[in-house]
Amino acid sequence: MSNEEFVQETPIQENESPKKNIWKEILDWVVSIAVAIVIALVIRNYVFTLVRVDGASMDPTLAHGDTLFTRIIGYTPAQGDIVIFHPPISETDRKPNKDTAYVKRVIALEGQEVDITPEGVTVDGELLEEDYILEEMNVIVPNSVEYPFVVPEDTIFVLGDNRNNSHDSRSKDVGAVPLENIIGKAHIRLLPFSTFGTLYK
Repeated sequence: MSNEEFVQETPIQENESPKKNIWKEILDWVVSIAVAIVIALVIRNYVFTLVRVDGASMDPTLAHGDTLFTRIIGYTPAQGDIVIFHPPISETDRKPNKDTAYVKRVIALEGQEVDITPEGVTVDGELLEEDYILEEMNVIVPNSVEYPFVVPEDTIFVLGDNRNNSHDSRSKDVGAVPLENIIGKAHIRLLPFSTFGTLYK
C-alpha cells in the first residue's frame, strides 16, 4: 500500500472583479436606506410624531415654536388631553383638511353637553376648573355653535387655552372634531430645552 496521502481538491474560486464588488456594495446601501426610510415612515405615521406649535392659541400652556412629542398609536381621547388634529374641511364637509393641523385641549367627549356662560365652561352641568387658561373669555365667536351643545357621536369638543385668540370648536367650521381627524396626543415638550418636560401636572 502506498503511504501517500490523498487530498481532495476543491476548486479555487476566482475573486469577483472590483467593479462587481462596488455595484454590490451600492445595492446593499440602497436597500439599507430604503428599509430605514420605510421604518421611519411607519413610526412617524403610526407610532409617534414630532409637532411644532405655530401660533398663540394654546398660551400659556404652549408657546409658538414649541416642539411636541405626540403619541399616535393606541390613543383614545380623554377630557383634558392636548391633541393634534386636522380640522374639518368646512362646516358641511367634515373630512380632515390634511393641509392644516391644530393643537387644542379636549373639553368634552361624545354625548356630553357643553355650555359656555359668563362664569366659564360647563360640561354636563359641572363648571370646569381651568387653571390652565390664559384669561377669561371676553369675545363673541362669529358663526358660533348653539349652546348648550351636545357633542355628537364619534367626535370631541376642543378649545384653545388662549380662549380669546383661538379658532376651535366654538366656531361652526371647526365644531365637534371627528375622531378620524385626530393625529394623536401631545405628551412632552421637547424644545426649547429650557421648558422640556410633560405637558400635564
